[in-house]
Amino acid sequence: MENRICPIDGINDERVAVYIQYNEPQLLHFNEPKSGVFIAETPMVIERALRRGVKPLSLFVETGALQREELRDIIALSGDVPIYTAELSEINKTTGFNLTRGVLAAFERPVQPDYRDILAQTSRIAVLEEVVNPTNLGAIFRSAAALGVEAILITHGSTNPLYRRATRVSMGTVLQLPWAYLPTGTNVPDALHEAGFTVISMALRDDAVPLDDPALRGHDRIAIVFGNEADGIGEETLSGSDFVAIIPMQNGVDSLNVAASSAVTFWELCR
Repeated sequence: MENRICPIDGINDERVAVYIQYNEPQLLHFNEPKSGVFIAETPMVIERALRRGVKPLSLFVETGALQREELRDIIALSGDVPIYTAELSEINKTTGFNLTRGVLAAFERPVQPDYRDILAQTSRIAVLEEVVNPTNLGAIFRSAAALGVEAILITHGSTNPLYRRATRVSMGTVLQLPWAYLPTGTNVPDALHEAGFTVISMALRDDAVPLDDPALRGHDRIAIVFGNEADGIGEETLSGSDFVAIIPMQNGVDSLNVAASSAVTFWELCR
């Protein structure tokens, strides 16, 4: 391992520029025409990426963490990529907070499957329409992976699941659960119906059925749609849905955050 260790004095070292100097959209196009780069934080997320076969480019590790057992496992899994080391105070400058648990990694973005292949191989999926907050998106992925959802489709107005915050909040499940973007301009209900899915959209509408309504049960294949944090699901999708459903509220609260509502919905419909 010793010949892979590359100590650096600070975050201005060009060898760690990928961790410091590029925003998320720039990382997405970092090594075009290849599929881009993403940054993973924390040992759990990095290990999940490595075990899924995602190709690492480098590690950026706190000097004092090199001998921790969880870091030794990651180093062993990462092959022969360089390991840049610095004091934790320097690494924390990459996020502003002590969130990395002493390690970051740069990876090549894996090529995502075609959405039609996902539809052909699943029976319980979620669809995210213009979900823009990376914390919400990451939390939805974590709930989906835990509660029986097999894959997620995303419209192009949504945040990218491999953005750093989304990946961290998801606990790395964005690297475990299949996902794909729908082509721009896709009529979401039509695409889902063509593949044999019953479409259930979650929305605050007077004609919405409660989530525990028996009409929502017994369908062979279901797609559950969640909308934008501010404006909800678009009218084209709502009008083409088989059901519009709502989680009944109490105490004058009108709705849950989209991430919280996704967890409740997945538990109810995907068991």
